[in-house]
Amino acid sequence: VRRFLNDKDEYIVAEAARAINDDLSIPGALPDLAATLNNASFTSEPLLRRAINASLRVGGDAQLQALLDFARRKDASKELRTEALAALGTWASPSVLDRVDGRYRGVVKRDAVAARAKVEPQLAVLLQDAEPEILTATADMMANLGVTAFNPRLVEILKNSNAPDVRAAMLTSLGTLQYNDMESLLRQSMADADENVRARALGLLDGNTLSAAALADVVNAIFEKGSVKEQQQMLRTLSTFPAAKMEPILDKLVTRMANQELSPNINLELAEAVDSTKSERLRSRLASLKPKGEGMANFMDALTGGDRQQGRNYFLNNSTGQCSRCHAINGRGGDVGPSLTHIGSTLSREKLLESLIEPSARLSPGFGTVMLALKDGQTVTGVLTEESPQELVLRTSEAEPLKVPVARIAKRENFPSSMPPMGYIMSKREIRDVVEFLAGLK
Repeated sequence: VRRFLNDKDEYIVAEAARAINDDLSIPGALPDLAATLNNASFTSEPLLRRAINASLRVGGDAQLQALLDFARRKDASKELRTEALAALGTWASPSVLDRVDGRYRGVVKRDAVAARAKVEPQLAVLLQDAEPEILTATADMMANLGVTAFNPRLVEILKNSNAPDVRAAMLTSLGTLQYNDMESLLRQSMADADENVRARALGLLDGNTLSAAALADVVNAIFEKGSVKEQQQMLRTLSTFPAAKMEPILDKLVTRMANQELSPNINLELAEAVDSTKSERLRSRLASLKPKGEGMANFMDALTGGDRQQGRNYFLNNSTGQCSRCHAINGRGGDVGPSLTHIGSTLSREKLLESLIEPSARLSPGFGTVMLALKDGQTVTGVLTEESPQELVLRTSEAEPLKVPVARIAKRENFPSSMPPMGYIMSKREIRDVVEFLAGLK
């Protein structure tokens, strides 16, 4: 099979790469696949991703150097150069799952010191790259490998870059690398013009080093002038702080919530922060402000404030929820359930949340079975195909649809939906993100 890596047709070479890397693989041919990374004429993404992965799996000095050389190539796509840098970042302890096909490959441990020694001479060039994605990936790689020799250069980029994503990445990596003057960098970043950078800085705050007074000042500033994203991040950060520092601050926030002075978009984070204190008094105060009841009432924190992109990722890719297995968006997904392409124009946020928590409460026309007890004593059962305030239309064993005026119905029973109640499968934050995503599909 490895002979086909020398074929003149790049499509054939890519197919050979699949045969060598994927599924159970052909381990003896992995070094040959890794070597294709040195051939500058190849542009096929499926081929090059597998060559990068093979280099990581083989794990020799030659393969490490090939990844470094590829990452520096200006003629290669930035997406693939970023993938090469990400693979380098995991060099000392790669994921047990294959980077391409997700198959379990087992635990691998390598010498991080040797990897750092090989990587450090190349960093000066990588940190001068004009592509923000390459700078970000390089900083991530350095943090993962524990390379501290270039911390001053990361600080310089943090202070001078025009790209918010780059500034956020530099700050995160410097925090991971335990830069000795993080406090001044955090203060600078909390005044950044971009809310994502400010939120990243908030996420790096350390409750063990900040005084209670300093922490209170930061929180007050965030809840007076900060964006929703910053307020959410502040509460997530507070959840990691010692309870003695948190409780007075959260007590005031609960009071502000009672006075309707806080955005409902932070309700979930506030509840999580209060729970983390283990304070029954605070929990009781917050519970008194929430809707009473079961089912939907327990999930009203998930109604607003979600991350649309995270919701999209969950819907399309999460293997636990498996949303796209049954529902399609713009033709992508299954047809077991109704298409959700324009669901945000059809259902309110409350109904979207209900459809996740109590899927049998409302049946989408064409996908749910109902049983109707009529006022004249008859009982009819069928698939609901249309519904209006005046009548229900059912598909039964008869040739023609059955139209039943609402005025004739004495009792209606919806058969349970085949969709499980997602509150048992998804976290509240995941539910909130998916609601945010679905609400935007118009």
